[in-house]
Amino acid sequence: MRGFCARVVSAGWFEPFMIGCIIANGIIIGLETSKDIDEAYGQLLHLGNDIFLVTFIIEAALKITAVAPRLRLYFGNGWNLFDFTVVVLSLVPSTGEFALVARLIRVLRVLRLVSAVPQLRLIVATLVRSIPSMGHVILLMGVIFYIYGVTGYHLFHAHDADNWGTLGAALLTLFQIVTLEGWVDVMETAMEALPWAWVYFVTFVLIGTFVMLNLFIAVVINNLEASKVEELNALSAPPTHDELVRELERTRTALDALQRRLAAAGGASLAIERRPA
Repeated sequence: MRGFCARVVSAGWFEPFMIGCIIANGIIIGLETSKDIDEAYGQLLHLGNDIFLVTFIIEAALKITAVAPRLRLYFGNGWNLFDFTVVVLSLVPSTGEFALVARLIRVLRVLRLVSAVPQLRLIVATLVRSIPSMGHVILLMGVIFYIYGVTGYHLFHAHDADNWGTLGAALLTLFQIVTLEGWVDVMETAMEALPWAWVYFVTFVLIGTFVMLNLFIAVVINNLEASKVEELNALSAPPTHDELVRELERTRTALDALQRRLAAAGGASLAIERRPA
């Protein structure tokens, strides 16, 4: 049984099939948001969701059985643990007081596409790796926001109390400016009181938007290279004992199947030779 599950999980069609199921399930979840479609085909959509849930349960069971009894090979992988958690949470009843929770959890199935596609896994690993470095960039940006926020309050609060009346309002205005949304109007209002106020806004846009954005990009690119190197090192690492055992089992199973085919072919040839002319 374990050998059969291992062959299925390692088959070339298995991963593309599961990716197709995740995408199809995501389409069904999206169709459920249409009131007209849900009223016309609600039963079919619910049936489709149930079928895909059963498919995901079978997938988890196959992967767990393929590595049994060494379950740490499955649960020791963070992506497998994530997939298993999503499947377990999907078993929450979709009726009664848990109906809303069940619908929200169902959306998480679409997120399984990240764990199914290696390139997406690399990007997520890069973002997670970048969090500590981004923390320092965010801290630096917070200091700049605070300095410009206090300065903006003292310069403009008397003329434009809506945007600069308090430190909180000033920080919120600076956040609007850093998104480049409507900052020109805020600057023109400030320039009515102080004609040189454009210096304040231009310097903040340059520092807060372009410099900080480039810092974020630099951090992500640096960690992306580190993630690629780590993935290459993992691929070039020598196989573990468990991996060798699984490979030997697959080889033994393939040899047994080949021997049976050769025996059947030999028996057919002997029968043809013995057939009278």
